[in-house]
Parts: sequence; C-alpha cells; structure tokens
Amino acid sequence: MKEGTLGPDDVVAPHERLDWGRTVGLGAQHVVAMFGATFVFPLVMGLNPQLAIMMSGIATIAFLLIVQGRVPSYLGTSAAFVGGVAAIRSQGGDSSEVTGAILVAGLVLALVGLAIHFLGSAVLHKVLPPVVTGAVVMLIGFNLAPVVANIYWPQDQWVALLTMLFTIVCAVAFKGFISRIAIFLALIFGTLLSWVLDRTLGQINSVLGGATEATDHFRWNTDAIGDASWLGFPAKTIFNADGTEVAGWHTPTFTTAAILLVLPAVIALIAENTGHVKAVAEMTGADLDKDMGRAIGADGVGTMLASAVGGSPTTTYAENIGVMAATRVYSTAAYYVAAIVAILFGLSPKFGALVASVPGGVLGGITVVLYGMIGLLGAKIWKENGVDFANPINLVPVAAGIVIGIGDVKLKFSDDFTLSGIALGTIVAIGAFHLARTLAPADLRQRADGQGGLGGTAMAGGDRVYGDEDGIDDLYQSGYPGDTGERDPDRDRQV
Repeated sequence: MKEGTLGPDDVVAPHERLDWGRTVGLGAQHVVAMFGATFVFPLVMGLNPQLAIMMSGIATIAFLLIVQGRVPSYLGTSAAFVGGVAAIRSQGGDSSEVTGAILVAGLVLALVGLAIHFLGSAVLHKVLPPVVTGAVVMLIGFNLAPVVANIYWPQDQWVALLTMLFTIVCAVAFKGFISRIAIFLALIFGTLLSWVLDRTLGQINSVLGGATEATDHFRWNTDAIGDASWLGFPAKTIFNADGTEVAGWHTPTFTTAAILLVLPAVIALIAENTGHVKAVAEMTGADLDKDMGRAIGADGVGTMLASAVGGSPTTTYAENIGVMAATRVYSTAAYYVAAIVAILFGLSPKFGALVASVPGGVLGGITVVLYGMIGLLGAKIWKENGVDFANPINLVPVAAGIVIGIGDVKLKFSDDFTLSGIALGTIVAIGAFHLARTLAPADLRQRADGQGGLGGTAMAGGDRVYGDEDGIDDLYQSGYPGDTGERDPDRDRQV
C-alpha cells in the first residue's frame, strides 16, 4: 500500500493500493467521468438507463477479473451500437431483439479477443485495415442522421438548437475535464431550460418519440420521478395499451436481421479497445501487448453480461483513462470502487426515472453532435494512418460502402430477409476492398499496403497503432486523454 503524500511525479501502478480514503475519492472521480455517456447512450437506444448503469458496474468487475488487474479501465455504455439499434427499431424491432443482437455481437467480440490472445493480431489486421475500419465507423455515425432529424429534433427544435450550441461552447471554450464532460453538462442545461420554458411558456405541441400524432405536453415530464421508489431493482419491460414500450429488464430474443445490423459495431470496438490498451500502456510504461486479446475478449464478456438481462453494450471508456492520466494513479482498486457505486445507483428506481425523463428536444441537441462526431472519428482513423485516397483500391470500394450505409440502401433477398444500411455497407466496404486489392496491379497493392493499408495497423511489432487511441466513445476532447488540450507530440509515435 502506498503511504504518505503523493508527489507530482509519483505513479501508482495498477497492482498498487492507496489507503481507503484516497481510493474511494478516486473511485468517485471515475464515476463522474463515466456517468454522463453511460446513461445518455441507453436513452438514445431506447434502453433502460438505470439498468445500464448497474450492469456497467458488474461488467467492469468482470473485465478487471478477466484481465487479472493488469489493464485498469471502466466499461461504460458503448456508442458504437447506436446506429445498428436505430436501424432495428426503424424496422419495428423491440428491446428484446435489440439486446439479443447485442449479445451475439458481444459473443463475437469475445471470440475475436480469444483468437487474438492465442494467434496474434496479424490476421485480424489484414482483414480490417484502417481504410476499412474508418469507413465502418463513419457509416455507423452518419447513418444516424435521420434519427436526429425525424425523432428527437422535432420534439422541440429551439431547445435542441440551444442545447447543441451549449455543447459546442463547452467542448471548445474549456479545457481538461470540463471539456470532457460537455455532453453531460449540456444534458443538465437543456433539461433546466425545458423546465424554465414549461413554467414561462406552458405546454408545447409536438410529436413525442414513439408517437404518431402531435399532442400538447410539457417539455419535461417529471411525474414518474415522484412515483418511483428510492430503492429497488429496475422494473421489467412493459408495453402500454397503445403499444409503446417502456424498457426495463428483459430476456433477449434473436433474429438474423437484427444481428446483422449490429455486427459492424464489433469492428469499431476492436479498434477502440486496441487504442485504449495502447494508451494505458504508454501511461503506465507496461508492455500490455500480451493482454490485448484478453482485454478485447473481456469487453465482449461485459457486453454479453449486460445484454443478457436487457442492459446496454459496453466498452472501455477513454473518459476514465483521462482521469488516470491526470492523477497518475492507475490502481485497479479505484475501478472496483467506481463499479460498486454504479451498482448502487442502479438499485435506485428514482434515479432511473430521473434519467429517463430527459426531454426529447435535449436529446436532439446532444445527438446531433454525438452522431456527427462518431462519423468523423472514421475520418480521424484515416488521417492518423495516412490512408491514400488517390489509390483506387482505397477509394472506390470504400466510397460504395459508405454511401450504402449512410443512404440505407437495401438489397432484398426474400420477403423475410433484406440487407440494408450499416450491415450492407460494412459488407461492401470489407468485401469490395479485398476484391479490389486482389485484382489490382502490384504497384497499387504496394502503395495501399504502405498508406494505411494492410501493413499499417498491427498492434505490435513496430507498426502503427489503430487510428483512434481515444476510442469512438471519447467524444468530448481531441487531445490526449486527461490533458489540457495541447497536442502530445509523442501521441502518434510508433510503438
């Protein structure tokens, strides 16, 4: 156990422990860091935020046990699945189908992690070079534009606009932690603004999410908060008389169409987890390459645990890596504390009702930023890996896949089976890239391999790290995790 006062250059390694007072304090910081995104993403996916918070704590404990405490990280709700979930719901799918598809994706991610652990990463990166990974991340984000335009924004366009502007101001006008939690602060701002407008202007007439006709209603409906108890498990999923769903805990169901819509998110999670492990390795000075497969597989297990009871998919959180970078304390004990606190939050229905009451217009202002940033992270992967779009091997197949994914192009095989949007776009981007590479002249293949192609993304052995060290869910700040906004010149070094 570390005793005494920590100096500015003192580092607490993952296996080391501080006294309980400091450990609990650091655990509280980790709760604050993960809190906003962990319940915002379940809201936009139509899942239960109280259950998501609770299962994130359980998934984090499972992750730490699987990696044997060598990779300190918190598993919060993943944004990578939002596009696939939106597509499932647009086709009439309910929460059971959503979580069933997510569970299968978690299983695939766990198997990929297992393969990496025993076989190494070379084969994986030949299949998923950065030009393809960037394309998949981009189409996942931009495919969501109709969700903002047709569901959230129209519920209250002016609250949505002001919330969006507040998000932008917080993200760029402040540095460090304030910038990192811009989405969380915007959610609070938008909700308070809705309350003020309800008191001054009265009800608004708009179409609520899931409804088909406009009604008069208050922007922020707090009725369910007062009725909820302080302690108790999340409620079970129910369906109202009008057919609308109130998401809670439930058992998953499995459909092929839904599974195909969320499987592309696995590609984003592989890239994301790789970057996160590399970031932790650089901060701690430890060689974590041997733990890469274990960490990816553990994220898959966390997603399976959460979705098995109706919770949200999980991923390692860059927000918490930022807390470690700022404090230089990498002790996994703080993460166990954060996980326990999250579980306790999940045992409060009143907390769940509060989160679920966030007005639709507020979500409109937040998601218009979030979805666009997810898409642009694909471009960031291309940039950081030097993808050469003057080369037709990179340009042509990826262009086709992105337009198919964003435009929700459909390929109908039968009355019961259709590929469209994200699923079809991902298949085209991957399949057409490898077809183009096979048919192309040798000089084009060599150029592609050297410019963000097959040789540019290996996790170890001197090749470049997967493009985005901060991950798809690090949506608040472009700098190195935990910094003050200044660029670290070593961030993109060879490892």
